[in-house]
Amino acid sequence: MYSEMFSIHSKLLKALSNPKRLEILQLLRNQELSVSEIQEMLSLPQGNLSQHLQVLRGAKVVKTKRTGKQIHYKIAHKNFIKASDLMREILIEQHKSKNDPLIKDLNKKMTDLVPLSLDPVCKMRLSPKTASFALSFNSGSYYFCASGCFEAFNRNPKKYLKEKE
Repeated sequence: MYSEMFSIHSKLLKALSNPKRLEILQLLRNQELSVSEIQEMLSLPQGNLSQHLQVLRGAKVVKTKRTGKQIHYKIAHKNFIKASDLMREILIEQHKSKNDPLIKDLNKKMTDLVPLSLDPVCKMRLSPKTASFALSFNSGSYYFCASGCFEAFNRNPKKYLKEKE
């Protein structure tokens, strides 16, 4: 059983070893989302998203619930988020000493951060702790839930800044 646990652990880590799947995990950290909502936030083709969700389902990282024609996803166990946050804290700590520009805004411990703002595109509540992307623009800081929202903002920031006013 001892060596079998390492094998099971390895399979779980393989399921999580993809940036898009980690992004999905972050999107679902505090909420349940439909496939179409996840697809819009990530700006992924439906087939590609389905493959990622299938891997996460197979590893029992996410659970599904059907409501009519919609399938909703949520995190299967709250400790997946805790584990993800702990790994992120380690990465921040490792890169902080190198003055890595990718994490310069994340100097604080993850547990000290609280939700600060809304994703300007999808209006999801975010902070540096939960954001997948951050951007300084026109003397403001903006946080994004996923790559799709970040890319949409970058294509047309005026559209989303007008909505804010």
